[in-house]
Amino acid sequence: MSAARVDRLARVRRAMAASGVDALLLSLGADLPWLTGYQAMPLERLTMLVLPVDDDATLVVPGLEAPRVDHDPALFALRPWSELEDPVAIVAGLVGQRASLAISDRAWATFVLALQEALPASRWTRASAVTSPLRAVKDAEEVHALAAASAAADRVAAQLLAGDIALIGRREKDVSLDISRRLLAEGHQEVNFAIVGSGPNSASPHHEPGPRVIGAGEAVVCDFGGTMDDYCSDITRTVFTGPPPEQFVELYGVLQTAQVAGVRAGKVGVPCESVDAAARQVIAEAGYGDAFIHRTGHGIGLEEHEDPYMVAGNTAVLAPGHAYSVEPGIYLAGRYGARIEDIVVATNEGPWALNEVDHSLVVLEV
Repeated sequence: MSAARVDRLARVRRAMAASGVDALLLSLGADLPWLTGYQAMPLERLTMLVLPVDDDATLVVPGLEAPRVDHDPALFALRPWSELEDPVAIVAGLVGQRASLAISDRAWATFVLALQEALPASRWTRASAVTSPLRAVKDAEEVHALAAASAAADRVAAQLLAGDIALIGRREKDVSLDISRRLLAEGHQEVNFAIVGSGPNSASPHHEPGPRVIGAGEAVVCDFGGTMDDYCSDITRTVFTGPPPEQFVELYGVLQTAQVAGVRAGKVGVPCESVDAAARQVIAEAGYGDAFIHRTGHGIGLEEHEDPYMVAGNTAVLAPGHAYSVEPGIYLAGRYGARIEDIVVATNEGPWALNEVDHSLVVLEV
């Protein structure tokens, strides 16, 4: 991976030069591990990579955290700091007279404010303005990792659709825990979320699984994903516990058509907003436009949500290696909802849906 990271550093420096950024300051968030392989812990002690456009990078890290760093001198110098040192002063010294600075979007405000005080002549911008367009385009190794994570999530989704995960008579939160255990058993190191929304809760896209007991004759939306070998999975399937009413069957048919349209629209060279428009048009023409209340998709990689976003107004064009979700939903408040989600990679041969498990409406009586 070192060769890939050396290439990433070179591309970041070119992007910095093109945008007039003198130094990149990376702390919490995915940019740091993407460039260095090191994931900073969210501590009150400052960790920060100082990456000048014109000099070598230095990782400033608490001394007690230094043993966790897999230090590659080809990528960065390591500067541990002791409890008696001021890490803000160390970072400021490494920045020197460089005035145009880009700092991690997720850096803690206390450190941002302290650095602004220590470097009063500097101009500040978001690091993502430099890194996000680069991170959004996955290389072959990253696509392979995403495909493996998606395949593992597919295996759990297949268990759900086969009725191996009992629903009726169980609390949502217990089903969520069951799905989480299965994700770990299939190779994920972490579970990022496992949404289980049943009955009227299925109409809440980000419902928090709770004590509600799932009954017969209900829609159940299961949206889950985790991290496997650093890269994320994310899949949604909706099932019905017993014979569904006619309107739900109609609604689901519209949703399935919309999801296919969104996947097919994701061709290299088209704007991201076109993916959203393709799915949204199907739903709107069927009379459910007001019930589709979120964007069609988000990018995915080291983070479960990152660039590019499939939403109206995003005119950035899809490029080979862009990885993103296509997840239209229809939600009738107080009654039921449904969502179907796959992860898709844009390729020169067309959109590649990484999730392959059944998309049809599955009726479970378990």
